[in-house]
Amino acid sequence: MDSAATAQKLGPLPEWNLADLYAAPEDPGFARDMQRGEDDARRFAESYKGKLAGLPGDELAGAIKAYEGLSDLLGRTGSYAQLYYVGDTTDPKRGKFYGDVSARLTGISTILLFFELELNKIADDELASKMKAPALAHYKPWIDNLRKEKPYQLDDKLEELFLEKSQTGYSAWNRLFDESLAEMRFTVDGEELSLEPTLTLMMSPDEAKRKAGAEALAQTFRKNLRLFTHITNTLAKDKEISDRWRGFKDISDARHLSNRVEPEVVAALVEAVRAAYPRLSHRYYKMKAKWLGKDKLAHWDRNAPLPQEDTREVPWEDAKATVLNAYRGFAPEMAEIAGRFFEKRWIDAPARPGKTSGAFAHPTVPSAHPYVLLNYMGKTRDVMTLAHELGHGVHQVLAADQGALMAQTPLTLAETASVFGEMLTFQALLRQAKDPKKRKAMLAQKVEDMLNTVVRQIAFYTFERKIHTARKEGELTAEQINALWLEVQSESLGPGIAFSEGYETFWVYISHFIHSPFYVYAYAFGDCLVNSLYARYGESAEGFQAKYFAMLKAGGSQHHSELLKPFGLDASDPTFWQKGLKVIEGFIDELEAMEAA
Repeated sequence: MDSAATAQKLGPLPEWNLADLYAAPEDPGFARDMQRGEDDARRFAESYKGKLAGLPGDELAGAIKAYEGLSDLLGRTGSYAQLYYVGDTTDPKRGKFYGDVSARLTGISTILLFFELELNKIADDELASKMKAPALAHYKPWIDNLRKEKPYQLDDKLEELFLEKSQTGYSAWNRLFDESLAEMRFTVDGEELSLEPTLTLMMSPDEAKRKAGAEALAQTFRKNLRLFTHITNTLAKDKEISDRWRGFKDISDARHLSNRVEPEVVAALVEAVRAAYPRLSHRYYKMKAKWLGKDKLAHWDRNAPLPQEDTREVPWEDAKATVLNAYRGFAPEMAEIAGRFFEKRWIDAPARPGKTSGAFAHPTVPSAHPYVLLNYMGKTRDVMTLAHELGHGVHQVLAADQGALMAQTPLTLAETASVFGEMLTFQALLRQAKDPKKRKAMLAQKVEDMLNTVVRQIAFYTFERKIHTARKEGELTAEQINALWLEVQSESLGPGIAFSEGYETFWVYISHFIHSPFYVYAYAFGDCLVNSLYARYGESAEGFQAKYFAMLKAGGSQHHSELLKPFGLDASDPTFWQKGLKVIEGFIDELEAMEAA
């Protein structure tokens, strides 16, 4: 609870250096780039609007290259505004800066909107003829992905309206959510805490602190339930309107399209995970309740450390060494790239009042470099989060050569490198654990992390589907949302967990529901995929690193089926997901065997 004492134990925590983008919001370079982006966008529109169909292949490639350059320039300014803002979302000056920049970028995007729409109007046979030009063929993966959007494309004026209205639509509600969450305070033993330190209390070895943290969360969430219910209703309706106009049949089809993954592949994943609940989470939490001397775990005990688990705060330098050594054991190049994040201050680690919650790796633009945001509290899980986000960062660095249009990886594969980084770190630590009790504690924590990544995220996906389906019939009350939350949590976590009063409100803080509807299945996709990948690595390390790096360097230029083929893996195979789930089941089997021994 003593934040000063904790900070002393952790050592100096890095704060990122955004000067690699711009020195400050008032940096003349920022204003210059914004103006240049707007001027270049207008010239671009004057040069190409209404003319794309008549351009030969080489000239069309030149237009796409110019568009790519604009994407990088404007992406740089937008990335800076976002990263500056999330450092303290409660600061009105930062909020105004972010809002003004976002509005201006939306205006510039409106000028450029014609390009992708017009490109999609070129007839298939005409485009095929143009694609014979080598310069245009380079952009084929991006063009192919763009063409998949064609059936859901509206006429130009409607697209322009949708884009402009986003400022006062979903983007505005996203910002309201972020700022409201950042301003929340939770009273624990007379101390006012922000969200991250309060959530961290539920991993304390002291049950009284876990319970106090959970009750503080519930108390504050209840006070704000009306606001978050309204945000949820509004965004679900906003999405329904957009989906209906665009012609999407299912509520998650838009996400599947953006992820470049087939709906039946996701359905197979969800079905496999839900069918495995009894063998995974139900079985594990019953076992954990027994370890803690309980008939059932209170919901605040779900992530409690085991009695023999080492719960000392991990100093930052130790966390850094742990992750880099694990990466180095796999591939020195991976450790070298991850090391840049520390050396060049590409990481913002402290948990500060007003700072956005959670963790992420922002790719910014290929001409710059990624940045990682953490809320590092010194827990072992925070070390794994560091490994996770650095995995993203390494992936983003390697994919940058694909350029602004093809570097970004669909969410399903974007989680591959991050989860693989976690697995490398875990396996490195496990090899060092000679004491059976320590090994048991580490295995248990890994199982919990995997359950949080697979079972919990599929439960989140199921919850979202229920919310968006029910919203079509009318506004949902807070009580209805609470009931749906408890329904999916009971199904997924099983009879080993007792949900005390207040837990029904815990859907409130899950930002993925707000920022990226139906994003969450990507975590389960990535975890199961990495389990299969790591099994391949275990079978034969020779040549694996080269294939793995080739996959990361591909960015968004290849479909998941192409990227997995060199490893002999196929996500469309119904048995594929069972392989990944078997890894989790195997860890639980080992824990059960330890218990019986």
